Order: sequence, then structure tokens, then C-alpha cells
Amino acid sequence: MEGGIPEADASAFRECLSLSWKNPYVLRLAFSAGIGGLLFGYDTGVISGAILYIRDDFKAVDRETWLQEAIVSMALAGAIVGAAVGGWINDRFGRKKAIILADLFFLTGSIILAAATGPAILLVGRVFVGIGVGMASMASPLYISEASPTRVRGALVSLNGFLITGGQFLSYLINLAFTKAPGTWRWMLGVAAVPALIQIVLMLILPESPRWLFRKGRDEEGKAILKKIYPPNEVEDEINALKESVELETKESSSSSSSSDKVSILKLLKTKTVRRGLYAGMGLQIFQQFVGINTVMYYSPTIVQLAGFASNQTALLLSLVTAGLNAFGSIVSIYFIDRTGRKKLLLMSLSGVVVSLVVLTVVFHETTSHSPMVSSIETSQFKNLTCPDYAQDLDPPSWDCVKCLRASPECGFCASPANKLLPGACLISNDTTKDECGKEGRLWYTRGCPSKYGPLALVGLALYIIFFSPGMGTIPWVVNSEIYPLRYRGICGGMASTSNWASSLIVAQSFLTLTQVIGTSWTFMIFIFITIAAIIFVIIFVPETKGLPIEEIEKMLDRRTLNFKFWQRNSESHHDQNVIKK
Repeated sequence: MEGGIPEADASAFRECLSLSWKNPYVLRLAFSAGIGGLLFGYDTGVISGAILYIRDDFKAVDRETWLQEAIVSMALAGAIVGAAVGGWINDRFGRKKAIILADLFFLTGSIILAAATGPAILLVGRVFVGIGVGMASMASPLYISEASPTRVRGALVSLNGFLITGGQFLSYLINLAFTKAPGTWRWMLGVAAVPALIQIVLMLILPESPRWLFRKGRDEEGKAILKKIYPPNEVEDEINALKESVELETKESSSSSSSSDKVSILKLLKTKTVRRGLYAGMGLQIFQQFVGINTVMYYSPTIVQLAGFASNQTALLLSLVTAGLNAFGSIVSIYFIDRTGRKKLLLMSLSGVVVSLVVLTVVFHETTSHSPMVSSIETSQFKNLTCPDYAQDLDPPSWDCVKCLRASPECGFCASPANKLLPGACLISNDTTKDECGKEGRLWYTRGCPSKYGPLALVGLALYIIFFSPGMGTIPWVVNSEIYPLRYRGICGGMASTSNWASSLIVAQSFLTLTQVIGTSWTFMIFIFITIAAIIFVIIFVPETKGLPIEEIEKMLDRRTLNFKFWQRNSESHHDQNVIKK
């Protein structure tokens, strides 16, 4: 049936792999559209390393936490705009043109960022890149979903998720490659122009989505593409089902007093099945962000430094491991999504996220509770470089590294040369002090403090990614590509993507501020409670769409409301449908 995914079994993943020689045309469509996911991942991941060097070049950015958050989150603000208009563009002009337009924003934004002369220009470039991210985040999976054989549709949409995480992994590799190059962050941010140009060329020679073509009355073009996608024995059934679906929608549209976009939006909000689909789709996108994933991806080098690893290069190298695990988790999702189902994978994913967040919470609590003390003797060795807040305090023996760093953005901690866990010096933070500290073989800390628990923080980050990526990392996009009727798919997908990026903006804009105000451990504690709420949400609101045609998903949404059996399929309905088919 059109838009649905027939019953998948253990052979679905193997069949997806066999496409590489059975029908390379399908993989070409999926990979070409998936470059949008690669750009999405690259531009969301690259800023985590680039911001470390932007802080070195622009002292205003280094001193002001809000400015660092703004440079990161302006891309998310742009993504909200891109996702909001992306639904309309996808339905009006087609999936192919939407992807190409997203590439043009990627290209323009990358050039602006590479040539930026100050923080203001960086903010403008991040907005352009963000608009491209927002449009690509919904256009790419939508195109793949509508141009894939139904049996492996879930796996191929998950391929887009793999390319997103692959783009994030690539961004960390690029960050490491340019740490010693002149211009560091300019190369990091400018490289995104290359895949954007490649995708523009590829998409210009690829066809439009066959389902969009049918909806626009271009049946012959759609048939020609479907014949390339489906085996000869399946293509006629797919064409007939698609035609019936479009004809039904045309009748519904003609029965309305107006066919304007405004009426369509009002109608979908009044339609019970679509509205319940939006509960599930938008809810998953919101929780995907509020369980904290983008704090890990955007700020992973910063989190590594908070765990006690001082060097920028070391932080980037260790963050590369988390990005690699993220990509690996996406491969796991491709294998399991059409075997295990969406819902089980989500619940296993969220349960693991809770465990990893507990580890991070405990580790960062212990890190801040057992911080190296500040020694007046050590500090006095650096004449005229003492942190002013420390020098003026009436109780200097009570100071430790954490108190030194929190006293002022202009204070840093110079560790003991004998052992970084021994008492060190609280000094004013500038390049001169950093150089003086380094001369004696000491480590210089401005983000986090030396800690024996640092390796455990890396374990917590790794566990988080391992559990998050296969489930919450990919399934929200898959569910949103299949849960809505064809005529509302672009609009509803745009609404869901907009909610995702709005949530991401809130989390990214507040994370560093929260760590400063309430501490890193309490910040991760907040994510624990949100993740538990997400588990309850999935149990109640999210249907299992594995193996279900769109018609049955709509019936299931129509039958059930807030119900703890909401995820279960109606076996009698499914049996009756099979009888009708026979």
C-alpha cells in the first residue's frame, strides 16, 4: 500500500544490502538525497570544535558565555525558519527543489563563515547554514521515504540518519585535521561548501519524488520512476495503490469550500487521525532534543574539558570517539528498525540514556566535590598574575579549582607540576598567563578542573551515544516520514521539524548557562527527569508503525486515544485486511 511498510522480517536488512547489486538506482537516489543529512550532521557537529578556536581569535567570544551559545544556537534559529517554510516548499515545488535550495543556503553560509571578520558575521553565516539544515532535515528523509521500495523503506530512511551521524564524525575529523593549520576554524566551517556543491550536481540529474509527481497529476513521469524502483511483479500494485490514494485526496479536497493552503492547515488540525499523528511525531522530535543529545554533540569538547582534560586537541580527539559511536549506532538502527520495530527500539534507547545520564550526573558531582585546592604559595610564584577575585577574598584557604573558575570568566587554574590533583594556582586568564603556566610543564584549565574521575565521564558520554543513536537518534525522523497521509506529509513534517529545531535552540542556548548557574551534575539531572517523561510519552502516545500501511495507521490513530495499549496493533483489523487482499 502507498506510503506503508509491509511486514518486515529478519531478511529486510539483508534485502537492503542486496540492493547494491540488484537495484543500484535506488541506492543512488537514497545516497544522493542523503548528502543533505551529511551536511546536516557536519554543520551541527563542526561548531563544537570550531568554537574552541573562535574563542582564541575573538576575546569577546571567550569572555562571554552567551556569545558562545549564540554562535552555536543561531544555526538552530535558522533551522526553525528552514523547517517552517520547508514543509510548504516541499509540497508546492517538490522534494528535489527543496533539497537543492537547502544546498544553496549551505553553500552561502559556509562561504560567509569562512570569511567572517568578527562575531556578528559569524552569527549571520550560522543563520544561513541553519536554514539549510532545517530544510534538509525534512526534505532528505521525505525524498528517500517516497523513492524507496516499501520493504526496505525504514532501513533506507535510517540510512539518512547514518549519514547525519557520519557528517558529525567527519566534522570532528576535519576539526582535528585543521588544528595546526593557519585559519583553523575558517577551514573547519568552510569545508561544508564541498558536499553542498556535489549534491547540487547530483540532484539536478535525479528525478522528483514519484509520489509528489502523482499528486501533481504528472502520472507518466511518476510511473517511469516507479518502474525503476520496484520489481516488475510489484510495480503495478504500487501504481494502482498510489493512484487510488491520490484520487481519494482529490475528492476530499474538491469537497472543501476552498483548496487554499490555509484551509488545508485548518483541516489537518481538525482531523483526528492527523492530529494524533502530530502528537506522536512532534512529541518525539521535542523529546529527541530535550533528553540532551545536542548538548553532547555541540559541546562534547567542552564537556570533555569540564571533565578535566585541558588541551583543545585532546578534547577534540576524545570527542571524535563519541562521534564515531554515534555513527556506529546509526548502522545498528538500520539493522534493527525493520526487525525489532520502532517502539521497542525507542524504549530500549531511552532506558539506556537514563543509565548513562545517571553515570554523568554522579561523575560530575564527584568531580566538583573533589576539586584540587588553590594554594597561596603556588599562586604567589606567578607575580602580578593572581586572579583579582582570589586576591581580594577574605578566606582564600577555602578556594578550590571549581571556585576559582566560577569566580570570574577572567580566572583560570594552573595545576601543580608534580601532580595535577595537588593544590595549584588561581591566576588571571590570558595568553601571557597560559604561556607562563605551560613553561613549567603545568596544565592550564579554564573550563573544567583536574579530576581522577575524568575517564568515567568519557564512559558516560560513550554510553549515552551508544544508547541514544540507534533509537532516539533516527526513529523520530523515520516515524515522521511515514505516519502522515500523503497530502499532509510535507506540512506535518515541517511542523514536526520546526518543533525539533525550536527545542534544540532552547537546549543549546541554555546548556552552558545552566552548567554555570547550577553546575554540570544538576544539569544532567534535569535531563534524567525529562528522559523518564519521554519513556512515559512513548508508551502512551507513539504507535508502532512497523509493517503497517498508511490506511491501517490512520485507523489505529482513529480508534485509540490516551491508552496504555496505544502501541499495540489491532490484530483483527490486520487480519481482515489480509483477507480482503486475498
